[in-house]
Amino acid sequence: MNAFTKAKNACVYFIALTTCLFSLNSVAVEWPQEVDTSEGTIVVYQPQPETLKGNTLTARSAMSFKLKDSDPIFGVFWFNAKIDTDRSNDSATVHNIDVTKVRWPDSKDAGEQRFTFAVNNALKEVQFVTSLSQLTASLESAEAAEKSLSELKNDPPKILFADKLAVLLSFDGKPKFSAIENSPYERALNTPMTVVRDTKSKTVYLTSGHTWYQAKGVMGPYTETKTPPADLVKMVPKPEDDAPVSQVAPQIVVATEPTELIVTDGTANWKSLTGGELMYVNNTETPWLRELKTSNMYVLLSGRWYRAKKQTGPWTFVRADELPSSFANIPPESDLAGLRVSVAGTEEANEAVLDAHIPQTAAISRKDTSLTVTYDGEPKFEKIPGTQVAYAVNTGAQVLLVDKKYYAVDNAVWFKADSPKGPWKVADEIPKDEIAKIPPSSPVYNVTYVDIYESTPEVVYVGYYPGYMWSYPYYGVPVYGTGWYYPPYWGGGYYYPRPPTWGFNVGYNPWTGWNFGLSWSNGFFSVGIGWNAGFPSGARPGIYCCSGWYGGGYRGPVVINTGDINIGNKVNIGNRNNINIGSNNRTNNLYKRGDNIKRNAAPAQVKRDFKTARSNRDAKNNLFADKQGNVLKLDGDKWRQRSQNQWQELDSIQQQQIKDKASNIDRQQLQNRVSTIDRDKARSTLQNRQSQDFARSLSNQRMQQLNNANRARQQGFQRQQQMRQLPRQLPRRGH
Repeated sequence: MNAFTKAKNACVYFIALTTCLFSLNSVAVEWPQEVDTSEGTIVVYQPQPETLKGNTLTARSAMSFKLKDSDPIFGVFWFNAKIDTDRSNDSATVHNIDVTKVRWPDSKDAGEQRFTFAVNNALKEVQFVTSLSQLTASLESAEAAEKSLSELKNDPPKILFADKLAVLLSFDGKPKFSAIENSPYERALNTPMTVVRDTKSKTVYLTSGHTWYQAKGVMGPYTETKTPPADLVKMVPKPEDDAPVSQVAPQIVVATEPTELIVTDGTANWKSLTGGELMYVNNTETPWLRELKTSNMYVLLSGRWYRAKKQTGPWTFVRADELPSSFANIPPESDLAGLRVSVAGTEEANEAVLDAHIPQTAAISRKDTSLTVTYDGEPKFEKIPGTQVAYAVNTGAQVLLVDKKYYAVDNAVWFKADSPKGPWKVADEIPKDEIAKIPPSSPVYNVTYVDIYESTPEVVYVGYYPGYMWSYPYYGVPVYGTGWYYPPYWGGGYYYPRPPTWGFNVGYNPWTGWNFGLSWSNGFFSVGIGWNAGFPSGARPGIYCCSGWYGGGYRGPVVINTGDINIGNKVNIGNRNNINIGSNNRTNNLYKRGDNIKRNAAPAQVKRDFKTARSNRDAKNNLFADKQGNVLKLDGDKWRQRSQNQWQELDSIQQQQIKDKASNIDRQQLQNRVSTIDRDKARSTLQNRQSQDFARSLSNQRMQQLNNANRARQQGFQRQQQMRQLPRQLPRRGH
């Protein structure tokens, strides 16, 4: 591979929003990175973040200063900086660096002042580009610890089981129809599927674009028909060529309340998991387990665990940090590996939760960004209890009224206007304190996860967290949706849905993120939401909501087919060896989806005259800075400390002390994160974490699962293992 190809690949995966203006050869994605100064070259090793608040990063980093006239000296600097992130490229750009403190263990003379001055001046003009994965992995600190959302709702939906291929036809309440212009048909508004009723015969038709059903009433039963009305067939769009097609017509299960459907390919096939503590059903896409010790069954729905003795229930919610110890022992290499992300205290769950604290950022051009809000008649607002905020109910947009001013969020960008009808302009400030009071019981709760950082006359810098896409950290794991039911708006021909938590078999896969269960696809899903025949402007059937696609966290909903059956065997339980992302895949970065990309400011508008540091691939990324400003170096499995202008190897007792302290640190950190986990689970998890060989093996396996995406990501995870050996004054991953 030539240098240009390498650089091009690096650009594809890592270039942040504000660095695309630089040449391919200038992009640095690996540590350490170098900066030239008049005094010499500064080599900066991978920073150890201490806090991240909004887009402001506080961190420290080890460095060496290669002076032109002498040997390099080593030091540590602390800094505050701004970050730009781009999840679709797995990149983070650190800029606007303000060095707050410098320490030079090698220099105690007058030259220290000269070195500090050179470092300060050089870093003010530089930006560093790294992988977002590295930043996420290194943010494991008390400052970044998740705060569970006490107001999320966890009442179970209605849970149904089927032992043959079935699709849930879900209505948002009582079915409502609206006439299709210039036809004898009317269409059901409050479902994402294509359901049409003949106004004369009252026969109801349902289609996936390939398979047609009919029923005497909207509630069914539905039976397959080979002779649907020809005029109706012409009206319905054809499904995408690569949309999954079932060889057998799925059974149709109708629901008018929050419901989840668990489907098996025949009788449930129970399989024992390694260790003999759990069994699981391997012919379904829904995680369905049984603990042998108690005979309790567990199912995982929208990231939430529910428990019952039998299928008919009653089902009760179980917090992820209160699961039996057997769940923490699920092997990372097993078919159930994907479930570890929903078990508090596992590495997978910790990283998913840490991910929730890093915003996706963008620079939005004022002149190229506009908003039009459509209402059903005159705007109607409803006050949100406990706040001074009201929200518009008769629109698909998210419009707020606060202190006689109007604010709207569209695709993670804030707008402001003096009238609910506009004109709307990109906002550079909002009444953040009042908006932050909006509770999860409100359908506009997700806007509290959209921020404004700074602005210029041309550009507004914004960002959003996974909470905007309805993904939340909850007792150590990610969950999907708030659990609250939000009634839709119905105004005759207009129907505006609100974000649902249930009904779409939403599951979290550590390698792809949130996704809709494949049984929801089979063509029904894509055809239903894509057909707007006869609808008034602004009315959207199905699950479109809030000026965008509802669902999917950062990663977007995906269609995955991992088995011979179209219900997607093992999709959500993590069969990582056969993951195929289908055509429904969407970019991780909301700001780069569809027309949203037009809102992004051009490089010329983002006035940041920073030089991009270059990678030093000849140097190992094995220097660390502790909070006291000491510089430590890891050579193989031996630690050395910089002192008296040389690396001094620690004696065997000190080496063992570091390892013992690292073990204690790991133990204490785990106990802090999962303090309510039962003792058996905590003990078993800690035993696993105390094994360094196990940890390294897990890291290598996960790299394979991520398809060895890039060298920088590998270094980031390797660094996690190195950091575990740091002494107490060097807490893991930079805190």
